[in-house]
Amino acid sequence: MSNDTSAWADPKPTALLVLADGTVIEGFGLGAAGHAVGEVCFNTAMTGYEEILTDPSYAGQIITFTFPHIGNVGTNEEDIETVNMAATPGACGVILHSAVTRPSNYRATRHLDAWLKARGIVGLGGIDTRALTSLIRTRGMPNAVIAHAPDGRFDLDALKTEAAEWPGLVGMDLVPRVTSGQRFSWDETEWVWGRGYGRMETPDLHVVAIDYGIKRNILRLLAGIGAKVTVVPATTSAEDILELKPDGVFLSNGPGDPAATGAYAVPVIRSVVETGVPTFGICLGHQMLGIALGGTTRKMHQGHHGANHPVKDLDTGKVEITSMNHGFAVDRDSLPGNVKETHVSLFDGSNCGLALTDRPVFSVQYHPEASPGPRDSHYLFQRFAGLMRDRKQA
Repeated sequence: MSNDTSAWADPKPTALLVLADGTVIEGFGLGAAGHAVGEVCFNTAMTGYEEILTDPSYAGQIITFTFPHIGNVGTNEEDIETVNMAATPGACGVILHSAVTRPSNYRATRHLDAWLKARGIVGLGGIDTRALTSLIRTRGMPNAVIAHAPDGRFDLDALKTEAAEWPGLVGMDLVPRVTSGQRFSWDETEWVWGRGYGRMETPDLHVVAIDYGIKRNILRLLAGIGAKVTVVPATTSAEDILELKPDGVFLSNGPGDPAATGAYAVPVIRSVVETGVPTFGICLGHQMLGIALGGTTRKMHQGHHGANHPVKDLDTGKVEITSMNHGFAVDRDSLPGNVKETHVSLFDGSNCGLALTDRPVFSVQYHPEASPGPRDSHYLFQRFAGLMRDRKQA
């Protein structure tokens, strides 16, 4: 395929989506040739497709974009969210409605098709994404295989078998695919138009971030509050974390079932919380914090994936427009008495935030480092900084 996919004129399908129930959806291939198995979700964001596709939280998932015009501003090397470049790049597949036009943005360095090829992401285009989204809303997120063969030849029986036999995300620990292999430091701060990214040269705080699949912009905002950030692998022990003498500990986003990753992560989180060190969790970090505090999590029917999700702050009554990407949720009814629910989704009422009443510990389900609001949720990083400075002064 050429880099210009503005016309998918070949009548012969070159890509398939094969659902676990045997349903086959035909379209046109883009990106990497080959096939990948995962859970199919839909994302309602109209922009930010590069950030979405490189979010490690999407490991094991195939993203269907509901907005038809994806790829029209191209791609670049500055908007990638993956930190561990040697790990799984994020989503394993992408599904589009319309053909991808040539890039129309001055920041673009590559066409989406070439970018997907370079990252090994299989693409399927030219299908009725509204119908697929409706299927997901009705039946839940299906397991499936996405396949791209430029010659249009597929072993359909093998693809159906692979889709049917894939066990799904429940009980699956995907963090080993995306976490960093060793400890490293981070000092890059937010991107500013006309200047690019900055550096935190005079930090007065030290944050240890546990990497369950952390995003670059989370690290930038942590550095931006005046923190030296030390990123540690997901399996780092509580003793090793506390030996770094952090002013605060951050629990990152990530993929998979929180109960599965929690088998080794929850005891560490519980030990950190018991010391009274300020702790802030996002996404998977929020879910595993909920488990560490005595709660449970559940698999959602269709999950929350998009950049238009309204969340209510129960303390202030304000509504934030948030970015979300999760297929599991904390069960509020399972939380003990010393845990306060702080945020709820205005789409379905599910839990979106919690805080301990007796320790400087809080978390949110959504992604406050993203900017759909555009900065509705950045105050959470300032809250974390305030808790750390208060403890240092005390």
